[in-house]
Amino acid sequence: MPLNLFGKKAAKTNPLENKVKADDFYFDLIEHYFINKDHVGEFQIIDDSTMRDIDFRELFQQIDRTRSKVGQQYFYNQLLTINKNLNFEGQENLIDHFTSNETHQTKAQTLLSKLNKRNAYYISNLFLDGYISKPKWFWVVRILSFAGLVALVFTFFYVKVFILLLIIYIINMAFHFWNKNNIFIYTDSIPQLPALCNISKRFTSMSILPESKSSVLSSVASLNELKFVIKFFTPDTGVKSDVDMLLFFVFELIKTLFLIEPLVVFYALKKLEVKRKDIQILFEYIGKIDSALAVATIRKEAPFFCKPVFIKTYQSFEFTDLYHPLIPDCVPNSLQTNGKSILLTGSNMSGKTTFIRTVAINVLLAQTINTCFAKAVQLPQTRLFSAIRISDDLLNDKSYYFEEVLTIKNMITESHSPLNNLFLLDEIFKGTNTAERIAAGKAVLSYLAKSSNNTVFVSTHDIELADLLSIEYDLYHFTETVHEKQIHFDYQLKRGKLYTKNAIRILEINDYPPEVIEEARGIMKRM
Repeated sequence: MPLNLFGKKAAKTNPLENKVKADDFYFDLIEHYFINKDHVGEFQIIDDSTMRDIDFRELFQQIDRTRSKVGQQYFYNQLLTINKNLNFEGQENLIDHFTSNETHQTKAQTLLSKLNKRNAYYISNLFLDGYISKPKWFWVVRILSFAGLVALVFTFFYVKVFILLLIIYIINMAFHFWNKNNIFIYTDSIPQLPALCNISKRFTSMSILPESKSSVLSSVASLNELKFVIKFFTPDTGVKSDVDMLLFFVFELIKTLFLIEPLVVFYALKKLEVKRKDIQILFEYIGKIDSALAVATIRKEAPFFCKPVFIKTYQSFEFTDLYHPLIPDCVPNSLQTNGKSILLTGSNMSGKTTFIRTVAINVLLAQTINTCFAKAVQLPQTRLFSAIRISDDLLNDKSYYFEEVLTIKNMITESHSPLNNLFLLDEIFKGTNTAERIAAGKAVLSYLAKSSNNTVFVSTHDIELADLLSIEYDLYHFTETVHEKQIHFDYQLKRGKLYTKNAIRILEINDYPPEVIEEARGIMKRM
C-alpha cells in the first residue's frame, strides 16, 4: 500500500484521535481564561500567528482529555503559556498520585464531570470580568422598599392606604422586572459556585495538592457565606406541584413589593467583587487537577512519549524519534542541531513543512506540559516564533508578501533579545520573485542565525539557499522514489543537500501533454 502524505499507511489511524471528545468545542468560551488572565512575568505567551501555524485548535481538540469546563479552560491556557521556571513538580506529583491510586483517579474524574456543563465556562467571568455597577439612583430602590413595608403595615389599620400600597406595588414591579436582566447576566456563572466549593473541598479530603489545602478551605469558607443569596441567581426550572406554584406566587409578590431581588443582587455583587481571589484559587486548584489527569491520559494513549530534559546550552536541540501527534502512523525522525541552525530542502509533499510543525509542537508541549511525542528530547528553554502559514490581509489592503515581510521583521526584532529563541520558517519570501527571494532569504537567515542564542529551522524549495548557507546551517532533506506512475515518500529526514526534483515528474504522471513536459525539461537544462 502506498504511503499517504503524513505517515506510513493510509488505512492506519491515530491512537489519540480515537479518544477525541464528542463534545462541541466552543473556543470563544474555552479561551476566555487565557485571553483575560494576567500573564505578566511569563517567559512567553504564544501568539496568534504561531497558534495558526501549528494548527493549535486542531491540536487542542485532539489532545484535550479534561473532564470539566474549568479544567478545559485551564488546560488551554497552560498549553499556550511558557513559564519562567519550568517547574513541573506539582503536575508530576499529581500524575504519580493518580497513577498509584486508581480509586482516587476514578473519584476525581467523577467529581470533575460535575463541572462539565456549558455553564461552568462562566465561572472564570466572576474573577476576570467586571461586575454590573450599582446605578446612582439606586437609593430610590431602598426608599421604595421601605415604602412598601410601611404601606403594608398601615393597610391593616387604615383600609384606604391599600390604594397607596397598590400604587407602590405597581411602581416596584417596574423596578423588580428591570432587575431581572441583572440576574439573567449571572444565571450561568454564580449558580456554579456551590459546586465549585463542594468539589474543591472533596479534593482536599483526598490529600490532593496538600500544600494548597489551607488556602482552598479558606476560600471555600469565604464563598459559603453567600450560599443564601446565590439562590436568587439560580433559575427555578423544575416541575412544581400546585402547592409549590402557590408558594412561588406568594414569594414573588413579596419580593416585588419589598424589592428584595434588586437589594440582594447588588449586595451579592458587592461581596463577590472582594471575593475574586477566592474564586480564582478554587478555579485554578480544580484546573491543575484536571489538567494533570489530562496529561496522564495523553501519555497513556500516545504510541510513545517522553519527558524532556532541559539544558542550559543555547542552540542545542536533540530529538530522538520525534513525531507529529495529529498524523496517523507518523514516521518518526531524529535530529541533533550541534549548535547550528537547520535548513531543510525537499520535493513537493515530501514532509519538510510537516517536520517544521512537528518541531514547533513538541518544543511547545515540552515547555508547557512536560511531555513530548518522541523517545527522547533535550532542549534549552526557548521562545517560539514562526512564519509558516501566512495569508493576505485583504481587509487592511496587505498583500501576502507584505504580511510575510512584517512577520519576519518581528523575528529580526526578537532576535536581539538575550533570551533563547527558536525561529521556524517555511519557504521564506515565497511571495516574491526567485532572484530577490533567494537574495533576501539568504541575508535574513544569516542575520537570524548569527547570534549564539538564536536557532533557525527553515524549509525551502530553493536549492540555491542550501549552497549559500552551507557553512552557517546544517543541511537536511526529504526525498521520494518514483516507480512507474506512483510517487512514494518515505518521510525520513536525511542529512545533506537535496539533488533530486519532482515537480515536472508530477506533471508527467498526471498526463500533462508531452510537449509541455518536453519544453519544461528543456528549459530546466538551459537554466
